[in-house]
Amino acid sequence: MNKAQLVEAIADKVGGRQQAAEAVDHVLDAIVRAVVAGERVSVTGFGSFEKVDRPARYARNPQTGERVRVKKTSVPRFRAGQGFKDLVSGSKKLPRGGEVSVKKAPKGSLTGGASATVKKAAAKKTTAKKAAAKKVTAKKVTAKKTTAVAKKTTAKKTTAKKATATAKTAAAKKATAKKATAKKAPAKKVTAKKAPAKKSTARKTTAKKATARKATS
Repeated sequence: MNKAQLVEAIADKVGGRQQAAEAVDHVLDAIVRAVVAGERVSVTGFGSFEKVDRPARYARNPQTGERVRVKKTSVPRFRAGQGFKDLVSGSKKLPRGGEVSVKKAPKGSLTGGASATVKKAAAKKTTAKKAAAKKVTAKKVTAKKTTAVAKKTTAKKTTAKKATATAKTAAAKKATAKKATAKKAPAKKVTAKKAPAKKSTARKTTAKKATARKATS
């Protein structure tokens, strides 16, 4: 069956050949675009389309047998679903009338055809990009705050060091002044002690003179 035959097969079910051709084109276009973008298109019960990366390798030319290096490339891959496999193998029979029933998709799988798959994948990508942008912004803000805090801490430490140095200098000056005062103080005390001795000698001399005058008279 080719594309034209596929369109004819579903024309009566979608309302005409034109509508069938558009439906087929839209489905195939959505699948191709999603796979090229690296997304996985999964239709439960039918199968999944995905992009597979093949590393560089060596192969042999089937005609000449020559060893040839094959470059790294990406290829599309289709994996049939379990329901599709069962119908092909004959373990399950195709229904006589109507369409092939598809099992309900398990939780977390992609359903609703290729278009729905592409939309959901695009929404997930957008959400991931927004989350990554928020993380980057949060990291930048945190880095700026950390830098500002570090600068403030450094400034405080520098101020504290300067204050400590000033206090030490002031303490040293006070200690020097106290030592100088302590050295000068004894000289003053000695002078104060000697003064009474002079007064006592003067009194004794006066008393002796008075006694001599009395004796003479």
